[in-house]
Amino acid sequence: MKKIIYILLISLSFTACEDVIDLELNSAEPRLVIDASLKWIKGTDGKNQFIRLTLSAPFYDLEVPPANGAVVTVTDTNNNNFNFIEDGDTGIYVNNAFIPEINGVYTLSINYNDEIYRGTEQLMAVADIDRVEQKNDGGFSGDEIELKAYYTDPEGMGNYYLFEFDIQETNSVSLEVYDDEFTDGNEIFAFYTDEDLEAGSELTVYNNGISERFYEYMVVLLQQTDDTGGDPFETQPATVRGNCVNETNPDNYPFGYFRASEVSVLNYTVE
Repeated sequence: MKKIIYILLISLSFTACEDVIDLELNSAEPRLVIDASLKWIKGTDGKNQFIRLTLSAPFYDLEVPPANGAVVTVTDTNNNNFNFIEDGDTGIYVNNAFIPEINGVYTLSINYNDEIYRGTEQLMAVADIDRVEQKNDGGFSGDEIELKAYYTDPEGMGNYYLFEFDIQETNSVSLEVYDDEFTDGNEIFAFYTDEDLEAGSELTVYNNGISERFYEYMVVLLQQTDDTGGDPFETQPATVRGNCVNETNPDNYPFGYFRASEVSVLNYTVE
């Protein structure tokens, strides 16, 4: 009899843990979110580019609303104007005649709801991904697959890198940023591990050349979204500001960033 009562108490305690708690969170007026990453993939002409504009939304919303009807233009130092035209009502603005130039300076201009947003960035070169090496006994328990994507940093100049590990079967992307402060001119590697990786898994590795400012932006952003720190309802220390400003109404600043990168790509199948 004592055993039956004890089991019932355990059952009731687990049931109580399943209660749904609805939190009343503060809401704010939507802000423009700028996802403008101009990428010149090595071996291509770089003509086809797109910029995504969305609006910030409440925490519990399942969909991200697109920012429709904007006028989007990118201008280079040679006075070339590249008009980005919205694809339907998707919030994705497309240009098929872009001219990429290493170290070229580009200015993004967005007219949305009669407010002008602008940002400027330089198109940064990047080192090739030379190879990927695999280790099958990694991790604390020795049963995780570790991957190292090697590249050779150019000597005598400050370089900053954004690595993307895109796992196709899970449709997930892992981001890491690196600088060459202590590795200038050496062969170095970007590191990736995942307990769910297994033989046959396919992924694409991207190495993006980025500016120092974007590197610093990503360091702060990745620190605030790190899965290992804080609880899911922890307040962020500060709003992470990008390089785009609202020239019409500075208080209505946007989220996101405008960057331009040369990109090295390598496809890899886990062995």
